[in-house]
Amino acid sequence: MNICITGALGHIGSHLIRNLSVKGLKKVYLVDNLMTQRYASLFDLPDDKSFRFFELDILSHEIDRVIKDSDVVVHLAAVTNAEESFKNAELVERVNKDGLTHVVELCAKYSRPLVFFSTTSVYGSQEEIVDENCPESRLKPQSPYAESKLYGEKLIQGLAGRGKFDALILRLGTIFGYSVGMRFHTAVNKFIWQAALGSEVTVWKTALNQRRPYCGLNDCVRSINHAINERIFDNQIYNIVTLNLTVKDILDTIKAYIPDFSVKFVESKIMNQLSYNVSNQKSLERGFSYSDDLSGLIKETLGRLGNINCEVDKQNL
Repeated sequence: MNICITGALGHIGSHLIRNLSVKGLKKVYLVDNLMTQRYASLFDLPDDKSFRFFELDILSHEIDRVIKDSDVVVHLAAVTNAEESFKNAELVERVNKDGLTHVVELCAKYSRPLVFFSTTSVYGSQEEIVDENCPESRLKPQSPYAESKLYGEKLIQGLAGRGKFDALILRLGTIFGYSVGMRFHTAVNKFIWQAALGSEVTVWKTALNQRRPYCGLNDCVRSINHAINERIFDNQIYNIVTLNLTVKDILDTIKAYIPDFSVKFVESKIMNQLSYNVSNQKSLERGFSYSDDLSGLIKETLGRLGNINCEVDKQNL
């Protein structure tokens, strides 16, 4: 089996390519345009797999031959910073919509199954726990990023529903956990970074006690391996969520290792998003599993940052 991974050097991709456990795997095609300059994600790759790197934009016609020679496409390439997406709407449009459309059209052309990564942010503000049966009329994406992911879901289900190709859509909670290509603009990782540097931890004013879905990086990668091995290309949507947390839960966990950091409350363009809990029951019933631990992944990340600016409780680490 040959696998094509777009956005292969990013936060999820750089961890996935080191932890692929797919039956019959022959070649792993890594596609990334290096826009975020994560060169280090290519260092020290496992020797037991055959990797080939393509420095390509997903809108390039050259990606055609890569997808044609692949048995599965894992589409991770995307602009992912929700708050910054308000300022980068044109880039979001180009990458998350036009780029995805190009990849989807090639998957349809060659009948290649696709794993697409959406986000639980498409749910937006909800008063009750929500699952994949939430009707479209109740979905409330509150950023260009989240809106682009909902666009992708509709595009894929439309073509897959007409038998053009098979697909799987995974709505991820906010990712946390260490990787070589790690990003730091999402809640858990941003708080760890700021606390480890001895800086003020910046929290949106309305967010402290809001509950939202999160996904551990190992659980995310485990879901990809499971989906490919079990051929779960059923054209359905699955929430991939380790647990639902408040910002206070996260900060309290970091304080076990860095007791003295201070918090600064700031404004955000995504201020009206209230608490929402997301169910992972459907994915559990399909054999997906979750074992990541918030404290454990915070501990691992701080262990790699703990000798920078601030004092970390190394006994706890």
